[in-house]
Amino acid sequence: MDIEKKELIQEAVKRLKGHQRREYIAQISLDYFHGNSRKTEREMGWGRACIQKGLREKATGIRCIDNYRASGRKRTEDQLPTLSEDIRLLADRQTQADPSMKSGSLTYTRITAKAMREALIKEKGYNEEVLPCEVTLGNISNYA
Repeated sequence: MDIEKKELIQEAVKRLKGHQRREYIAQISLDYFHGNSRKTEREMGWGRACIQKGLREKATGIRCIDNYRASGRKRTEDQLPTLSEDIRLLADRQTQADPSMKSGSLTYTRITAKAMREALIKEKGYNEEVLPCEVTLGNISNYA
């Protein structure tokens, strides 16, 4: 396959998504590489699993449904629904108005993420293995 044709095919693949992309990749594999996913992967740089899925979809006529929302790690707030409220309660005791501000509307909290983690374990009964790292707790407390 010449370089110009390869670049044209690569550009077309970049514009497609989901099953349409897999279908196009499978057709290229069949047309130029005799349906060999390893050859297609080596020559075109596409993932072999994607090529194989496209070839299976093309052979059976059954389209795989992509469930991207179900993949990946869930947010800490979703895994521990009471965590944000517990952080807010612990932080409220350590929150005070900035003394240099005339209006008094600006507040800050005098508790570190490390101290917050220790307080969650001691006072709220969280298990140490279940709690996220200090950085994540600091991020949550900034938005809580």
